[in-house]
Amino acid sequence: MNKQLITSLTTTFEEYAHSYNGVEFWYARDLQKLLEYTEWRNFLKIIEKAKTACKNALSEVSDHFVGINKMVDLGSGSQREIEDIMLTRYACYLIAQNADPQKEAVAFAQTYFALQTRKQELLEERLLLDERLKARKKLSQNETELSKNIYERGVDNAGFSRIRSKGDAVLFGGNTTEQMKNKLAIPKNRPLADFLPTITITAKNLATEITNFNIKSEDLYGETAITKEHSKNNQDVRNLLLKNNIVPENLPAEEDIKKVQRRLKTQTVKSLENGGKLSQ
Repeated sequence: MNKQLITSLTTTFEEYAHSYNGVEFWYARDLQKLLEYTEWRNFLKIIEKAKTACKNALSEVSDHFVGINKMVDLGSGSQREIEDIMLTRYACYLIAQNADPQKEAVAFAQTYFALQTRKQELLEERLLLDERLKARKKLSQNETELSKNIYERGVDNAGFSRIRSKGDAVLFGGNTTEQMKNKLAIPKNRPLADFLPTITITAKNLATEITNFNIKSEDLYGETAITKEHSKNNQDVRNLLLKNNIVPENLPAEEDIKKVQRRLKTQTVKSLENGGKLSQ
């Protein structure tokens, strides 16, 4: 998500914010538009899921979701009454968590409402960390799929480790997984990917996805054939990185991704606890 889009979305979300007894809130009808949902009845389903999540978290739903009626202008110049809901930041956060994550506005909202501060630089930092976490999760999923695919084609767990290690060696210019761990001072019992920057995690994932695809489409069998395929894909990805002046083995290690997860969770809980409550 680029800075220009972040700036635009930040401005838009802040423009729709209101205050009631010192508590910041948003109208559900406005949030529906912000999250790019066209049908109110479909958005109500998301709200109901958010209310359930609120209840499961042992929070009073009525403190964060307050139903109201309000008048809206019609095209004819007349008015009519419609139902709406006043939502605290916490309520908006829960709604965003239950909305379609493929929408950029939803991905933004999940972070926006989780932060008490509105400083854009913190939003940018948080979104970048979220992107790294999502990239790592996707790589884990595709490596699990690779393990399953090659097991079905005559390769055991030891063979999977060799295939993945040889892929790493190609991607990192001849440096094996263990050599990269030593170079980046990563504990031997921890996965290399937990300390890689987002660009490298994404590169590893792309090579793995292509390998999974070609294993099935070309019906590859056995460790030799799959190793050749995986090494080729890692070389292709490496060439793309080098073409863009990115040398993966020279990039510094980043913060342990498990520490990142714990820190973001703590930040989210603290910001939501301080978000205030609405009273009817």
